[in-house]
Amino acid sequence: MALRARALYDFRSENPGEISLREHEVLSLCSEQDIEGWLEGVNSRGDRGLFPASYVQVIRAPEPGPPVDGGPGVPARYANVPPGGFEPLPAAPPAAFQPLLQPQAPPSSFQPSGASFPYGGGALQPSPQQLYGGYQASQGSDDDWDDEWDDSSTVADEPGALGSGAYPDLDGSSSAGGGAAGRYRLSTRSDLSLGSRGGSAPPQHQASGAKSSATVSRNLNRFSTFVKSGGEAFVLGEASGFVKDGDKLCVVLGPYGPEWQENPYPFQCTIDDPTKQTKFKGMKSYISYKLVPTHTQVPVHRRYKHFDWLYARLAEKFPVISVPHLPEKQATGRFEEDFISKRRKGLIWWMNHMASHPVLAQCDVFQHFLTCPSSTDEKAWKQGKRKAEKDEMVGANFFLTLSTPPAAALDLQEVESKIDGFKCFTKKMDDSALQLNHTANEFARKQVTGFKKEYQKVGQSFRGLSQAFELDQQAFSVGLNQAIAFTGDAYDAIGELFAEQPRQDLDPVMDLLALYQGHLANFPDIIHVQKGALTKVKESRRHVEEGKMEVQKADGIQDRCNTISFATLAEIHHFHQIRVRDFKSQMQHFLQQQIIFFQKVTQKLEEALHKYDSV
Repeated sequence: MALRARALYDFRSENPGEISLREHEVLSLCSEQDIEGWLEGVNSRGDRGLFPASYVQVIRAPEPGPPVDGGPGVPARYANVPPGGFEPLPAAPPAAFQPLLQPQAPPSSFQPSGASFPYGGGALQPSPQQLYGGYQASQGSDDDWDDEWDDSSTVADEPGALGSGAYPDLDGSSSAGGGAAGRYRLSTRSDLSLGSRGGSAPPQHQASGAKSSATVSRNLNRFSTFVKSGGEAFVLGEASGFVKDGDKLCVVLGPYGPEWQENPYPFQCTIDDPTKQTKFKGMKSYISYKLVPTHTQVPVHRRYKHFDWLYARLAEKFPVISVPHLPEKQATGRFEEDFISKRRKGLIWWMNHMASHPVLAQCDVFQHFLTCPSSTDEKAWKQGKRKAEKDEMVGANFFLTLSTPPAAALDLQEVESKIDGFKCFTKKMDDSALQLNHTANEFARKQVTGFKKEYQKVGQSFRGLSQAFELDQQAFSVGLNQAIAFTGDAYDAIGELFAEQPRQDLDPVMDLLALYQGHLANFPDIIHVQKGALTKVKESRRHVEEGKMEVQKADGIQDRCNTISFATLAEIHHFHQIRVRDFKSQMQHFLQQQIIFFQKVTQKLEEALHKYDSV
């Protein structure tokens, strides 16, 4: 018998090679083995292609059993049916049986210990028995359904106490209700009817059956930033986890809109004394930097690989925060003085931005990085490192840590307009920063090589003239000869000033541009998360207008979208704040250095000029 499956939900194909499904439609399977959560089959319209495995239930032929009272050849499952009572349901149920196949809301006590699905979601999914009663449960074993559950769920592990409402504390103990004081269990799984691609909860229905089971679809591109960041799972109501008071990230309304709550304990951190260190008896060398935070005044030493590890943790944890990029790596010349100096300057800029961010500066892993002396307490360093790598408040659960103002303060059309405006701004700023960086780099190159060479050529020519004049032995020409020779030396010195000047003014500008190009590279992904959330809101509103979704469920999606929007706008506000601060400071520094430079040039020329006064 050919393998068949019944569609549990509607599915709309969006990419080549996929096929669309209709709820209750019976399909022919090419193979029961799924490929990364996708099955291949043929739908009732004869289209062949891929579809999510979790959107269908495999239909298995019943095992033959001995005849029972119902008559010879009647399967045991129908033995209690009087002869002539009714026929077994056909593979494709007629319209009269459609209401019987509608999924029912799971009981409130239904609460599995954890779930995850092939596409990274974590929506709760009732068992077939709870959905369809005896008819659907008899068509396949529970093992097939359970194959989609694994240990990578975003649900916090709650062994042994789910039924009683007790949740384990961090120290391994448990407390009834919501956990210990200052620690709360938050969940967005109140609307299980939000169906989603790749393992969603089946649509629920009102007892009256008045509403149909429209779902907010999942993105098929499971590698999109909206999906990988956990934004989709959060908006669709699949996030659940424990949030401590210290993990709360607050967005407040400022005079210019949403902004991150200020860090009540601001600090700075210096990076000095890059020193070459060795280990394994000199077989391996590296550069160590001394960090001294102002709030502890305790120096710690870090290698570049420690910075790199910290960056990876922060980028994973904060999907709507622009974590500044580190200076680029270099395979060769890592111990050259110029490279070490340039990297240190880049790390100083990076640290300045980290310490200035209200959220990043207070992050546990960043504080561990700044305060734990890895060289003297390796055990404490490794414990903090493992804790950061096992942080559960990442992905969809990160958004649970956000505390935002009332949603009434947010207008989605205005938000969309602001996001679009900022998107245009970042594109224009990126282009102009790239152009300025190219121009500054070219100008610096000319100063170091071209200008120096040209001024020295002029100086050499003046000295040549002086040497020619020295052939005249007249005493009254000696002063002139010396003045012309001094003028040649002055131009040599001016050439050296040009060669050294880019380090004072242009290089810092280019370092700042490089840092901001990293920020600008981050924002497309941040904007994509917010845009993805807004798309889900529009889709849910359309379902409400068509009478296919309850208003309450659509409101839940909008509330979670508002949370992401608040955080995005707060991050945009912070970006503009530090941009104004940094570019004001850097432009002042640039012009001051230019003034000092030209004053030095003027001084050299004035010194040469005064030599002619005594001729």
